[in-house]
Amino acid sequence: MSDKEIMDQEEIYSKVLRAGRRTYFFDVRSTKAGDYYLTITESKKFTHDDGSFHYKKHKIYLYKEDFMAFKDIMEEMMDYIIEEKGLEVISERHKKDFKREEDTSEKNGTTTENFTDVDFDDI
Repeated sequence: MSDKEIMDQEEIYSKVLRAGRRTYFFDVRSTKAGDYYLTITESKKFTHDDGSFHYKKHKIYLYKEDFMAFKDIMEEMMDYIIEEKGLEVISERHKKDFKREEDTSEKNGTTTENFTDVDFDDI
């Protein structure tokens, strides 16, 4: 089987949600046995001081046997957030046109040296 045939077998259906600096990819894929599962990928763009950029990606694999429980909990969590905070309240940090303010950490005498960079896989 060629690489193209393998990719065609795996990628069944896809949707993309662009949300500011984040992009979410929803992909239905096929196992070797022909069963389907869902991958949800978050891709976030990071820009360096020199103007270059890179993307960090995090992926969730969701299998059919977990769909209903996942959907129920996801709906419950979203409903809770909407009830508590509503939909109209979006922080400045998460607005699509968010512009980072000048770094004031040096002015305040704080640095990022004492912070730990946590990788998603560590959680």
